[in-house]
Amino acid sequence: MSAAVLASEAHVVSFPILPSLIVVPLLGTLLLLAVPKGRVELHRLVALLTSLTTGAIALWVLAAFATTDGDFQFVWSTPWVPSLDINLAFGIDGISLFLVVLTGLLFPIALLSSSPEHDSKGYFLWLTLLEAGCLGVFLSLDLFVFFLFFELTLVPLFFLIGKWGHGRNIYAASKFFLYTMAGSAFMLVAIVALAVLANAGPDGGVTFDLVRLANDSQLGEWTARVIFLGFMAAFLVKVPVFPFHTWLPDAHTEAPTAGSVVLAGVLLKLGTYGMLRFGLYLFPEAAVTFAPGFIALGTIGIVYGGIAAAMQKNLKRLVAYSSVAHMGFCVLGIFVINQQGLAGSIVQMVNHGIITGALFILLGFLYQRRHTYEISKLVGLQKLAPVFAGVFTLFMLASIGLPGLAGFVGEVLVLIGAFVTTGWWAAIPTTGVIVAAIYMLWAYQRTFHGTPDPAHGPFPEIRIKEFLPLVPLVALTIFLGLYPTPMLERMQPSIDRLLDHVEAKAPDFTVPESQFGEDLEPVDEGDHGDEGSAEHAAIAEEGA
Repeated sequence: MSAAVLASEAHVVSFPILPSLIVVPLLGTLLLLAVPKGRVELHRLVALLTSLTTGAIALWVLAAFATTDGDFQFVWSTPWVPSLDINLAFGIDGISLFLVVLTGLLFPIALLSSSPEHDSKGYFLWLTLLEAGCLGVFLSLDLFVFFLFFELTLVPLFFLIGKWGHGRNIYAASKFFLYTMAGSAFMLVAIVALAVLANAGPDGGVTFDLVRLANDSQLGEWTARVIFLGFMAAFLVKVPVFPFHTWLPDAHTEAPTAGSVVLAGVLLKLGTYGMLRFGLYLFPEAAVTFAPGFIALGTIGIVYGGIAAAMQKNLKRLVAYSSVAHMGFCVLGIFVINQQGLAGSIVQMVNHGIITGALFILLGFLYQRRHTYEISKLVGLQKLAPVFAGVFTLFMLASIGLPGLAGFVGEVLVLIGAFVTTGWWAAIPTTGVIVAAIYMLWAYQRTFHGTPDPAHGPFPEIRIKEFLPLVPLVALTIFLGLYPTPMLERMQPSIDRLLDHVEAKAPDFTVPESQFGEDLEPVDEGDHGDEGSAEHAAIAEEGA
C-alpha cells in the first residue's frame, strides 16, 4: 500500500469518488467522439451534461469534506506500475478542495456562455477533455500521474486557441504551447531525478508517491535545491510569473470566450497550486532558501502587470495583464510562508477565477455585439446597455479589490502575510491595489461613459439567457466578499499541516508571526487602572 494511503488511512473510501471526477469528463469526451459531426444539437448537450455531473460530484465532495481535518481525504489508490511504485492515487485536502469546486463550477458556465462559430463537436470535445486534465492535476498524489495530467491540459487549449480563436490565433496557440512545453521539460527531468535519487520507495528504491517523497526523501541539500528549481521552471511559466508571462496576453486576446474563461479561471492555478503542493511540500528547505527571490518575482508581477494593463488599448488584453498582477499576489502569498499568506493565496486563486472568468464572459458578449475589443470603439455603452454596464461594474470593482466583494479578501490576507514576513517592504506590492483601481476605472470610463458613436453600431442589452449563467458568479462574488469564513475554516487545517511540515523539514526555520496584537506584552491592569483613575480625577478637579 502506498504512503499516500497509509498517511490517510482513516480517509480511504471504497467508492472511487475522486477518480469519478476525472472519469466522467473522460467518458464525456469518448461519447462526443461517437456523436456524428452533423448532430450539432447533441454536442453542447453531451458536454453540458458531463460538466454538470462533474460539478455535482464536486459539490458533494465539498459538502462531505471534514472541516477540521488537514489530512488528505477520500483517498483512493491502486497500483499501476508496481516496479516503479507508480500508483493511480488521488486525494483532496483543504488546499485543493476549492480549486476542484471552482473547476466544477466554471466549466459548465463557460459552456453555457459561449458558442463556437464552426465545428461544434471538436470545440466541446476539447473543453470536456480539458476539464478532466485540470481535475487530474488537482487530485493526483502520484508525481507521474500528475505530470501526465499536467501535460494533457496543453493539447486541448492549444487547439481551442488555434482553431476557434481570433486574429493571430495560430501564433498565440504556438507561443502558449512552446512556452509551457519548455517549462514542462525541466519538470519532467526533475520528477525523474527526484523519484530515483530520493531513495524513498519500498526498500529504498524508486517511487513517485507524493507523500513518501515528502516524508522519507534522502536528498542532499543542494540536490534538492536544483530539483526544486526544475519544478519551479514549469510552474513559473504556467502561472505565469514575470518575465515568463509574455505568452498569456496573446493567448487570452486571441482565445475564444470559453478558452479565456477556463485559462484565467483554472489553468493559471495549476502553476500556483504546483508551487504549494510540490514546491513547499516536497522541498521545504529549498523553498525557504529561495523564498526572497520568488517574493521579488511576485512583487514585480503585481506592479508590472498593473502598469502594463493601464497602457492597453484593447480591453481584453487589459484584463489579461490584470491576471499577471493578480497571480503575482498568489505567488507572493505562497512564499511569505505564513498562515495569512498561504490562506490569502488560495483565496485569491479561487476569487480570481470567479471574477476574471466573469469578466471574460462579459467581454465575449461584448465581442458578439461589436466584433472588437478596441476601447476607442466602445464609447458610451452605459447609455446603450445600463444593465450590462451594471454587471460589468460589479466584477470590475471586485477585480480592483473593493471591500465587501470577493477580490478584497485574498489580497488583504496576502498583504498582511507579506507585512508579517517582510515588514515595510510589503508596501511595494500594496501599490498594486492602487494601480489596479487606476487601470480598471480608467478603462471603464473610456468604455462605458461618454456619448455613443452611431457609426460603431448598436449595442443590445444583456439578455436573460446570457445573464443566467452569471448568477452563480455574482452570488459568490458578494457572498465570499462578505463571509469568507466557510472557505477559510476548511483550508486552515491543511495550511497548518503544511506549515508544520515545512518547520520540521527546513532547519532553523520558524513560521513568521505577527509582532503585534497577541504578541504584545500584557499590560498590568491594576497599575493601568490606578494611573487612569488619578488622571481622570486631576482632569475633573481642573474642570471644577
